[in-house]
Amino acid sequence: MNNAPNMHVGTVKRNHSGHEMFDIHEVLSVTMSTLDQYTMSRQYVKSPELLTILDRQYQFLTDEYNMLVQAFSTGEDPAHGTQRYQMTQHNDTIVYGMKPSQPKKPIHSMLEVKDEGISGHMLIMLKTLAGIRTVAATEATNPVVRRVLADSIPNCIEMAYEIFLYQNKNHFYQVPQLAEQDMVQMQNSFGQATNQPQVPRQPQAPPQTSKVIPINQTPSPSSPMYQSPQSH
Repeated sequence: MNNAPNMHVGTVKRNHSGHEMFDIHEVLSVTMSTLDQYTMSRQYVKSPELLTILDRQYQFLTDEYNMLVQAFSTGEDPAHGTQRYQMTQHNDTIVYGMKPSQPKKPIHSMLEVKDEGISGHMLIMLKTLAGIRTVAATEATNPVVRRVLADSIPNCIEMAYEIFLYQNKNHFYQVPQLAEQDMVQMQNSFGQATNQPQVPRQPQAPPQTSKVIPINQTPSPSSPMYQSPQSH
């Protein structure tokens, strides 16, 4: 009777490591929490631009969630390949500098919910999701799951950057800068590396020489050749 563990049950491929199981559970849980956050926040959004971003990202994240669930539960390729998220924001209009603003503090009523806070929550969730997806992708053993995770990371980064650009444009996310001389010094604090590492050569040991005894010369009894181990 064969007692070997069954690696295939039906059409499900069981080639997942224990570590991967925990990682994917965390990725799926955080993705689900992100979608829940988007759903709960939608009714409070006032900016048409933010609402458009929220809906577009929600649909994209839902599709990625379903793809990962399918790959994780079956071990097979999902119904379609990973799509590429396209943001509509322009990254050449970043506003630099700090302007005086009121100190931020936690809200005490849903009446205080504003677009600044909603977009801030979206950014935090996306940054968290990008991080745990990256960690999971570096150690996933199932090749299909690893590819789905790895391909989804750039999309998560793009969505987070889209939220950053929206916040920055509306002065929700201010970007301070260093003094020009400090920036120049830091920019010039690193040099180019050579692409050929210089490996030091190991010093060669001098050749060992042995004492040559002439053929016609017989060693004397005091020679080391006649000394027994007990004489040392």
